[in-house]
Amino acid sequence: MPAFAYKARNSRGELLTGRQEGTSPEAVADELARSGLIPVEVRPAKATGEFKLSLPKLLGDRVSDLDLMLFVRQMNSLLKAGVPILRALTSLADSAVKPALRNVLNGIREGLAAGRELSVSLRRYPNVFPDFFVNMVRVGETTGRLEEVFLRLYHHYEFEIDMRERVKGALRYPAFVVVAILAAIVVINVVVIPAFAKVYAQAKVELPLLTRILIGTSDWMVHWWPLLLGLLVLIVIGFRLWVGTPAGAYHWSRLLLKLPIAGKIVHKAALARFAKSLAVGHASGLPITQNLTSVARVVDNVYLASRIEQMRDGVERGESLTRVAAAAGVFTPVVLQMLAVGEETGDIERLLNEVGDMYQRDVEYEVKALSDQIEPILIVVMGILVLIVALGVFLPLWDLGKTMLRR
Repeated sequence: MPAFAYKARNSRGELLTGRQEGTSPEAVADELARSGLIPVEVRPAKATGEFKLSLPKLLGDRVSDLDLMLFVRQMNSLLKAGVPILRALTSLADSAVKPALRNVLNGIREGLAAGRELSVSLRRYPNVFPDFFVNMVRVGETTGRLEEVFLRLYHHYEFEIDMRERVKGALRYPAFVVVAILAAIVVINVVVIPAFAKVYAQAKVELPLLTRILIGTSDWMVHWWPLLLGLLVLIVIGFRLWVGTPAGAYHWSRLLLKLPIAGKIVHKAALARFAKSLAVGHASGLPITQNLTSVARVVDNVYLASRIEQMRDGVERGESLTRVAAAAGVFTPVVLQMLAVGEETGDIERLLNEVGDMYQRDVEYEVKALSDQIEPILIVVMGILVLIVALGVFLPLWDLGKTMLRR
């Protein structure tokens, strides 16, 4: 019987990992659910030294957030039209373009036909449907508001995708600037400086210190570029491995929030995601502790997620949501004030949505203004680079020209 590696959470939301034998990932997920755990990820366990290349993964054949957004929108429309859920799933499976999505929908349909609830069938695919999704559907089944829950999930994913794309767009420009500067440094050291170095060598003139430093750096880069390339690859691989560890992901997520310009965009986007997700869960009737656990997994920042889980622990001890949010130390005064007013008036859903909308507008503004903020930095960096190269390369030419005129 094959072995599967799993990640699951207990009733307190703590992440557990292990290995378990089973006939399929779905069977292992069912066994974990029966034992009181919430499956997060179930995948085949790799044997030592084994290396498998997944063709569907290479081709991008996986269920994305965009697929889920379209799925819940279509489910909302079909249920609103009075189509039975089994027939709706059959129709969506037959019209699905991605094989991965079609297989998942067929599996859910088979689970429903076998007498399982929809939330239980969804939980068999932890890599596709996150806990937030499953918990919302389960509440919709319990309250008879499944159609409304699917509409809320659609707005949730629409907001998530928009925020993610805006943050990626905000970080893409600084990354491009850094790459352009590094490329310019490489071209100068590999092409420009060696050409001038030949002229200086033939002239046999004494060179200034700055020029000697530039020529020495260029020679070192030309002769040792394989070492530099290998070092760069090792740094990238090491960074990815480090970020893949819990401690590395935690520290990198915290550092990401403190970046000079892009950090506040990432922070505001995370706060908007927190407020909107908490509002959606609250409106759907999720218990506050379960809602906070689900929200912690959708904020897309490990550091903030750990703080939200601490909030959940405080709420379980009987503290108010405003007090535990203030103790977390990651929320702005606006968020804390809205939470306090919402708890006092009982209108927390509307106020959280207002906070989410406010930070969404702030992110849009910050993204538009990012180029204006980056441009002065780029001009200064490029100006310093040009000044160093000009002084190092052209001063010897000036001295060489004066020497030739004297002759």
